[in-house]
Amino acid sequence: MAQEYDLVVLGGGTGGYVAAIRASQLGLKTAIVEKGLLGGTCLHKGCIPSKALLRSAEVYATAKKSEEYGISIGDIQLNFSRVQERKEKIVEQLHRGVQHLMKQGKIDVYEGIGRILGPSIFSPMPGTISVEMNNGEENEMLIPKNVIIATGSRPRSLPGLEIDGSLVLSSDEALQLKELPKSMIIVGGGVIGIEWASMLNDFGVDITVIEYADRIVPTEDHEISKEAARILKKKGIKIVTSAKVLPETLVKEDDKVSISAEIKGENQTFTGEKILVSVGRIANTENIGLQNTEIKVEKGFIQVNEFFQTKESHIYAIGDVIGGLQLAHVASHEGIVAVEHIAAKKPTPIDYSLVSKCIYSSPEMASVGLTENEAKEKGYNVKIGKFSFKAIGKALVYGESDGFVKIIADKDTDDILGVHMIGPHVTDMISEAGLARVLDATPWEIGHTIHPHPSLSEAIGEAALAVDGNAIHS
Repeated sequence: MAQEYDLVVLGGGTGGYVAAIRASQLGLKTAIVEKGLLGGTCLHKGCIPSKALLRSAEVYATAKKSEEYGISIGDIQLNFSRVQERKEKIVEQLHRGVQHLMKQGKIDVYEGIGRILGPSIFSPMPGTISVEMNNGEENEMLIPKNVIIATGSRPRSLPGLEIDGSLVLSSDEALQLKELPKSMIIVGGGVIGIEWASMLNDFGVDITVIEYADRIVPTEDHEISKEAARILKKKGIKIVTSAKVLPETLVKEDDKVSISAEIKGENQTFTGEKILVSVGRIANTENIGLQNTEIKVEKGFIQVNEFFQTKESHIYAIGDVIGGLQLAHVASHEGIVAVEHIAAKKPTPIDYSLVSKCIYSSPEMASVGLTENEAKEKGYNVKIGKFSFKAIGKALVYGESDGFVKIIADKDTDDILGVHMIGPHVTDMISEAGLARVLDATPWEIGHTIHPHPSLSEAIGEAALAVDGNAIHS
């Protein structure tokens, strides 16, 4: 028997389940179709498990240098199986939380693969969802007034460098490692690649990062990239940039793998126990019935308007499947905007320049707004303030004083154009900068906000004062 809904969400990841909760709050009869586990990539294969591992790596690295803090704790041993157990415990706790939220919101969850049907006996418009149930039972038919596609993405591979799960890994397989390799080659020095490089290095793995661009984390401000490379190299990570990996040179043996890269016209070979391929993600648009609709897909991503409507106005799409900023917090807000548009609440479109971005490596990196180069390319007359953590007492106490805060402002209007940070706990600190951007604050207003002492946040206040040459402790 077909079930009718106000909204059916395809995909129960962060964007999907948040959209479903908001729909439930607005009184819409809602269902989610999820082929795997509620929480999706972020909870089970991305944000949460990787950060759990990063935290264990941080504690291990700190324990190894405990003498610097005046604490002798003897021989330090890493029990990686316990590390993985802790990660799984955290994921399971959060998974149960999401399941509880679905029950609390009276949101029906269908475990299976959902496909969009074209016009049929169920509806004159495309949008009926046929659910191929995981339990093998007969397909469920869902007839929604509206659909949100939130099917997410998966790791991209390179032709000739396909993931085999043994010697050549994506982040999905890396999260399930039973034992740490002695060495690893990471192809790709973007956000995910650098987080893994930092984590594995802290765990004692010999790491080589090979990046095609001329710098690592190339989407970040150039000074952030430069400082990140300096710190990571100081930690022992080998970083190779302007390097084109040659998949045809891949050689696999029982316990090691090698590959060559073209660097300045010459080939160089790299060898390790495993290779981690980290070259971006592909939207999951296949096998969901898009061919039965007028929905447009360009360069692998579903095309939407500012309220996330597709060419079929009653079918929306959010998150990684539409490209843009492939971040969990972005997908969540896209889902909220889509649902509020469905409910005629007249939501404000998302201004992506106000979105904070974080990299959870050691050192952490965080940013919001334009980089220095982007601001200049857009024709802004910029003024810049920078302040080092080396002059921040809390950073010295904490034992991590590398890095800085950089604020870019418009010299003509005093508007803040971008804020960029690298150093201890900046992924927690970036929200102040994000709020400043939302409120259209000026550097003067941030600088004259009284920041507690001692705190890491003092670096933000000093950087803001430095924009006009008024930093106190520089």
